[in-house]
Amino acid sequence: MSRDARWKALLELLVERGRLDVEEAAAELEVSAATIRRDLDQLAEQQMLVRTRGGAVVHGVSYELPLRYKTARHASEKQRIAKAVAGLITPGEAVGLTGGTTTTEVARALAVRGDLASGSPALTVVTNALNIANELAVRPQFKIVVTGGVARPQSYELIGPLADGVLGQITVDVAVLGVVAFDVTHGAAAHDEAEAAINRLLCERAERVVVAADSSKLGQRAFARICAAGAVDTLVTDTAADPEEIRRFEEAGVEVLAV
Repeated sequence: MSRDARWKALLELLVERGRLDVEEAAAELEVSAATIRRDLDQLAEQQMLVRTRGGAVVHGVSYELPLRYKTARHASEKQRIAKAVAGLITPGEAVGLTGGTTTTEVARALAVRGDLASGSPALTVVTNALNIANELAVRPQFKIVVTGGVARPQSYELIGPLADGVLGQITVDVAVLGVVAFDVTHGAAAHDEAEAAINRLLCERAERVVVAADSSKLGQRAFARICAAGAVDTLVTDTAADPEEIRRFEEAGVEVLAV
């Protein structure tokens, strides 16, 4: 197993459990305890975790796994969700995409849609996510609008007043939100308040709002609220979603597509 693969596995285990023991991690990843200790020390130097005697813990309840380490989590569900979300987009529309692993998959699904292979433009995509802009910029049929702002390393998103300035001057047909939590009572949420503020503004500038979230995000809450559940028109999730949770969203006026 490569170092990057070990780091990804360690961080995912840490997020799931909140605490890691060196000997247990070594057994699960089938490497030596010395290798795990070295990995944890290096991750601690990058402030990805906090070293403890015999293991490691996460920073706290607001801990967020950086985007580059989240790509493999619920990958098949995210790809199904992304394809369904892309199917909701009509050629010629202006689409707002926030950052995140699921919205990145939405961008990829849009890029391979045959009916979006040409046009002037086939789509206008507004995003504050540097990685999404980078992937779509090579598609000449897409008009890419990138907000200004300060890059947030965890999500590759641009945040701050410079991004506010651009979003305040435009409107979009649909905003696609990637979220870390979506709950009927507490609404859609992110870990970071500045990121949530940009996402909220994008929602306000949109004719309709779509939340793309796998079932692990539903019924959860996070630190920074993006918008109320009632501000969301459509939730696209996977079939593992709790039927009772889906019913509650539908009663709140949210159309739910489980794929």
